[in-house]
Amino acid sequence: MSKVATLEIDGKKYEFPVTIGSENEVAIDIKSLRGQSGVITLDPGYKNTGSCESAITFLDGEKGVLRYRGYSIEELAEKADFLEVVFLLIFGELPNKEQLDKFKADIIEQSEVNDDMKTVINGFPSSAHPMGMLSSLTSALIAFNPKSVNVDSEEDMYKAIVKLLAKFPTLAAWTLRRRNDLPLENRDKDLGFIESLLKMMFAKPGEDYVADKTVVDALDKLLILHADHEQNCSTSTVRIVGSSHAGLFASISAGVSALWGPLHGGANQAVIEMLEEIKNDGGDTSKFIAKAKDKEDPFRLMGFGHRVYKNFDPRAKIIKKAADEVLAALGVDDPILEIAKGLEKAALEDEYFVERKLYPNVDFYSGIIYRAMGIPTEMFTVMFAVGRLPGWIAQWREMRLGKEPIGRPRQVYIGETLRSFKELDNR
Repeated sequence: MSKVATLEIDGKKYEFPVTIGSENEVAIDIKSLRGQSGVITLDPGYKNTGSCESAITFLDGEKGVLRYRGYSIEELAEKADFLEVVFLLIFGELPNKEQLDKFKADIIEQSEVNDDMKTVINGFPSSAHPMGMLSSLTSALIAFNPKSVNVDSEEDMYKAIVKLLAKFPTLAAWTLRRRNDLPLENRDKDLGFIESLLKMMFAKPGEDYVADKTVVDALDKLLILHADHEQNCSTSTVRIVGSSHAGLFASISAGVSALWGPLHGGANQAVIEMLEEIKNDGGDTSKFIAKAKDKEDPFRLMGFGHRVYKNFDPRAKIIKKAADEVLAALGVDDPILEIAKGLEKAALEDEYFVERKLYPNVDFYSGIIYRAMGIPTEMFTVMFAVGRLPGWIAQWREMRLGKEPIGRPRQVYIGETLRSFKELDNR
């Protein structure tokens, strides 16, 4: 017998079906609530509202669990490379060798970016924020690929997805090169995905560039860890924009803009800015640990704790090891990174932070890694976007194939009631 939930309003009872997910998540299906009762729910920020049913990503914040398509993030980070995870997220299963080889070859084949796009990016001043450029460039891809995607054609869908996966990293790298006034280069088709991305970002004219293997491995893991995270702000944005039947490129561009916000993708940038603040104050970590404990002090430790994870962020456990390896391999002498180590040690050992489960999260360690790699702070969110791209695509594809209705939240109006118009002379 299926479960139902009963809601009583003004003495009248209404019944709604209860949906149970594959991981035993329970949800009350209220889509008929307004039709039956004339009442809506109020949930600012949609913190307690399920906007969809999805088979892509499962997370349990209380237990510190994150899985893509049923595979644990720990196993994927250890055994898979980024493009295997990309294929898994978008198409639902890990690829076999033939599928993976074809997928990689197709991405390489589509990686060339039209030279006219260089005109678009060169129209930005070099001082422009990379995320602003990336959002605009992603949207501009529509001009060079004007045909809308036929979502009922598996072939058309595949081609559009591959095209975006191929060109987006180049556009991301170009935002850094524009910032540094370096020539805009396309992908080196002889290199792997991560190696070519690093080369496009850092290679200088007339110089050979070979990426450090430890850096390549760490970036591969970072992109995997950022690939999807359920219905967060940017992912929900992609889905709701796509629900209007806006195209793939336009929907992803909207996701880039949503990610730009400091409360979302800008968190790892905020970590480095906090570390800079501590350094400029003299570098005394114990002073700032004390400030963080003081409820009357507005200072907050960035990169500790998480809105969703009430335990240790499972991604942080994985990337902490990579951060240690990158710092050791590159031998970076940076006072900012030394301060980070001091904060990490204090937070992991201090009873105040341990009791409240305020552990270092993935943003803390990713900021440290990007800093050690020589990636400017303004580029951190761009790197996040490169990692999150497959999740956005997977969510957009699932939404369109599932024929989801256009997103249209309701509101509770709290403005003026009906009043008469006043002539200009009487105001």
